[in-house]
Amino acid sequence: MSERRILAIVEDDVAFARTLKRSFERRGYEVHVAHDHEALLALLETHRPGYAVVDLKLAGASGLVCVQALRATDAAMRIVVLTGFASIATAVEAIKLGASYYLAKPSNTDDIEAAFSRSEGDAEAAIDGRQSSIKTVEWEHIHQMLVETDFNISETARRLGMHRRTLARKLEKRRLR
Repeated sequence: MSERRILAIVEDDVAFARTLKRSFERRGYEVHVAHDHEALLALLETHRPGYAVVDLKLAGASGLVCVQALRATDAAMRIVVLTGFASIATAVEAIKLGASYYLAKPSNTDDIEAAFSRSEGDAEAAIDGRQSSIKTVEWEHIHQMLVETDFNISETARRLGMHRRTLARKLEKRRLR
């Protein structure tokens, strides 16, 4: 391999991060793992990755902050946001902040590597004629509010007029991981 491919993985699930790291190392990437935003900032002081995989929901924080930091470091970096809590609202915000692609879990190394190479949209993508259900609309509204509150569960519940535990149960029910 003539070109060094340096990858940053920002994932708070240690086992999943380790699995991704090994898989990408087998494909010739130099991989560095950060488990939160602060660790990512420390990593960026010593390494300049050309690729990044960022979990959207990190313990106590939003991966969107990490996307913003990575994009500020290198505007050409290929950033893939990976999430078990996929929604239109968070996908739009991730792309606006500089992510190259947005994938719902479960996704594998093949999916992520394919996303790194995609730089253009697909005008021929199939348009799903399925109408949104009330549950889907509710899910999208909850995620839009989560984005607006920077993933603060208590504040989101307050703004939605529901109990915090009720919101937490709804989020766990729809988890894709």
